[in-house]
Amino acid sequence: MGDPRGFLTIRRAEPRRLPVAERITMWREFYEPASDDVHRAQGARCMDCGIPFCQGDTGCPVRNVPPDWNDLVSRGRWRDAFDALHATNNFPELTGRLCPAPCESACVLGLVDRPVAIRNIEQAIADRGFAEGWVTPRPPARDTGRRVAVVGSGPAGLAAAQELRRLGHAVVVYERSDRVGGLLRYGIPDFKLEKQVLDRRVAQLEAEGVVFVTDTEIGADIAVDALRDHFDAVLLAAGAEAARELPVPGRELVGVHLAMEFLTQQNRRVAGDGEPLGGGISARGRHVVVIGGGDTGSDCVGTCHRQGAASVTQLELLPQPPEARDPSTPWPLWPMQLRTSHAHEEGGRRTWSVSTTRLSGDDGAVRRLHGVRLDDGAAFQLDADLVLLAMGFTGPPRDGLLDAFGVRLDARGAVATDARHRTSVEGVFAAGDVRRGASLIVWAIREGRDAADAMHAYVTGRRA
Repeated sequence: MGDPRGFLTIRRAEPRRLPVAERITMWREFYEPASDDVHRAQGARCMDCGIPFCQGDTGCPVRNVPPDWNDLVSRGRWRDAFDALHATNNFPELTGRLCPAPCESACVLGLVDRPVAIRNIEQAIADRGFAEGWVTPRPPARDTGRRVAVVGSGPAGLAAAQELRRLGHAVVVYERSDRVGGLLRYGIPDFKLEKQVLDRRVAQLEAEGVVFVTDTEIGADIAVDALRDHFDAVLLAAGAEAARELPVPGRELVGVHLAMEFLTQQNRRVAGDGEPLGGGISARGRHVVVIGGGDTGSDCVGTCHRQGAASVTQLELLPQPPEARDPSTPWPLWPMQLRTSHAHEEGGRRTWSVSTTRLSGDDGAVRRLHGVRLDDGAAFQLDADLVLLAMGFTGPPRDGLLDAFGVRLDARGAVATDARHRTSVEGVFAAGDVRRGASLIVWAIREGRDAADAMHAYVTGRRA
């Protein structure tokens, strides 16, 4: 422990967000960096618990060991902290920005005070590693002569690719989009993840020998049989991008869009791609209704503010959670409680316990949303000339890639595997959301690493 009384004498501190009026004018990340002294003090709040609930599947599925690097940071041993962090996590600069931090919800200090700022310390370690030049390529000492294909370049695919390459295998990652990253590239707004953060890690993988092939759809551009013939094993890591739909009258009206269509277009604008043919989706000057209260809905809200929406309303089917942890989710479980994101700070309105019954409009374009309040049955309507559907994901698409491979699916429509990530097809493995359903980035990285271990055993002929 950096300070045996740190948890008693030091208050939790987090990086300061730029003022709302400033940050909604830009697409960059909006946290001001904290000083080394701040991070060292925050690391000293860690109690180095006898049983650290911040670890393990409940606290950290990727198997991070926060007490170790909290202590190292508190002592100013940044390089050692960097090594400890990368021992379990391929991409801590991503989890430090994007993970909702179940480790903090499981922090023992959270029982009596605010938890240790684990995620902020994690990001600080990772960013310092890049700034100091500690992130360098780690190619294998020798090649095994085995070839492995990874289908999908999200966090699960990238983690698996890096692990497999470092074990000496030739790795080719296939991505159907024009750039590497999956939802990291096009589903996460730049104000949460500037794409240079992703690009510098992709550059490390390329320098290690991972080959990326973009604009290529397996099953269409490359036949599945040809892929399997060319590689010793294949990993399916294509995500779970099938969006939950809104089956109500008026869904077909112009101005009603899936959230990912909206977010992808804006990310492409920021990347310099310009507007899509036929014009893009824009919230500028519009009355926007976002249906869905999760992270994707919040991302839509923040994007709408930056695009200059006239108003933004976010609807949620479920009741409003309590301000404090609900008794149904006791510590150290991920708590059911009200969460207010940076996007909600920036404006707009949230409404709970409502169901959309229909959409109506004029000349084929949406103008109004009609709904009912579930607590009292009262009907209502809202001005809405842009409606964004952010109600989550139902799993991987049911046709295309999975049909081409012929893998067995489970009852949820995800790819069925055994405990070693093996599908029903010989030599084909699966990891990440395509296997678990939509989940957290820490689970994706963990799945990629575990699948890489299983594939290594398979291609080298050891008992799996």
